[in-house]
Amino acid sequence: MITPWKKISSKPVGDFRIFKLRSDLCINPRTGKEHDFYVLDSVNWVNVIALTPNQQLVMVQQFRHGSGTVELEIPGGMMDPHETDPVATAVRELREETGYEGEQARLLGKIHSNPAILSNTTFTVLIENCRLQHAVEFDSGEDLNTLLVPVADIPQLVADEKIGHSLVVVALSYFDLWQRGIKKV
Repeated sequence: MITPWKKISSKPVGDFRIFKLRSDLCINPRTGKEHDFYVLDSVNWVNVIALTPNQQLVMVQQFRHGSGTVELEIPGGMMDPHETDPVATAVRELREETGYEGEQARLLGKIHSNPAILSNTTFTVLIENCRLQHAVEFDSGEDLNTLLVPVADIPQLVADEKIGHSLVVVALSYFDLWQRGIKKV
């Protein structure tokens, strides 16, 4: 049976605005030996499945510095330090990034972003009946293009690797499970 590793110590290594790096010294419960692990402490994130009345998803294209590629994604972003409700954050992010607003915003799923090295959670929020209501409100680090994509096209876009952000694919998987009636919200 797998058990949690005992943490002997933890020390900060660096603060890099969107994440902090720490080093945890832990004991392997199987061998009793000490090992040093690095963990990125990041704020929680939200991804938004924004569905229009005519079965299209509100999506964005943006340049991603980690991969050096322009990615097709769903709207989303970091939860600000004072935010505790992922649904409220998703509504805010959708409005700011795309100008869209909708109804029946609710949590569709949550996942550990990368439990090997990250401490945060990514929440997927479903918002239905989305319509363009406002001008976008980009912050200085954003440059996005909004487009509508038919829901029926999403599986092929994932299969063709046109959607390549892993957390977006997870959110779309939650959406697919919800559409099939497997995922209840």
